[in-house]
Amino acid sequence: MKRMLGLEIYDASAIAVAIDETGRVLGRAAVASKDVTSAALATLDGAAAGSLGSVGALGVAAINPESPECQAVLKALAPRYAGPFVHDGAWASGTAAAVAEAWIGAARGAADVVFFGGAEHMAAGIVRGGDPVVGAHRRAPAVAWLALNPVEREDYRKIGCLEAEVAGPGIVRRLVWRIKAGDRSRVQETVNDDFAAITVNHVLEAARGGDGVSISVVRDTAKYLGMAAANLVAVADPAVLVLGGIMASAADLLLEPVRTELARRVPPAMMDALTIAPATLGADAAAIGAARLAMAALQ
Repeated sequence: MKRMLGLEIYDASAIAVAIDETGRVLGRAAVASKDVTSAALATLDGAAAGSLGSVGALGVAAINPESPECQAVLKALAPRYAGPFVHDGAWASGTAAAVAEAWIGAARGAADVVFFGGAEHMAAGIVRGGDPVVGAHRRAPAVAWLALNPVEREDYRKIGCLEAEVAGPGIVRRLVWRIKAGDRSRVQETVNDDFAAITVNHVLEAARGGDGVSISVVRDTAKYLGMAAANLVAVADPAVLVLGGIMASAADLLLEPVRTELARRVPPAMMDALTIAPATLGADAAAIGAARLAMAALQ
């Protein structure tokens, strides 16, 4: 039985999976390292060791396919593995995740799907008629750069408005701004006033515990996420919108508020026809989707 390998390259980590033709994960490995090339090679070795059979091809996804770090990984992989990445480069993580969720995840069987997720970075992908939509230069949908605030800021110019506001560091930054402006949050006590130690999980847990400032930050986060989701839905008109990242892992805090914000910003008929589902494939989604895309390239 042929195995396909899928790899996702992140800022300082990599995840690899080995799957069969049904999408069943036969092996998996994840490695965190500032040396992303070494992490990628180690994860692929680990994923392959956990499964049996020959390797058909490798598919690669990356949160930033054009980064120098990603290009270095691809260069190291090319002599060792066959796959479309050799000539076409890496798929964007959001696109690969959309393919995976449409294949065996939350949108299984749907031909028109939008994936939208966020953690340390924002990602999105569009599947139309069963095929990924990536634009003329394989950069679409560049969801991190959605312009949702008319105010111009330096961080918007560097990483995009949506990423600056609701990716993990942006959520933390908004909480810190509130504290420095004089609001009191129990997160301060948790980290002993060491603002650099605050993580998104601190904000989410404090919101669950009734911390007013954290609840306000989460509410604002949901508003931005809902606006971004509405833009994606308005453009793509999918059958299924899959919400991943913290919208799935913290669905108790974000899923319904995002749904409410989305409903305010699209036509009622479009909202009524839309299925919204939390992602089911978790951190493996992009790697699984990359393997699926490599499989499709061989057919």
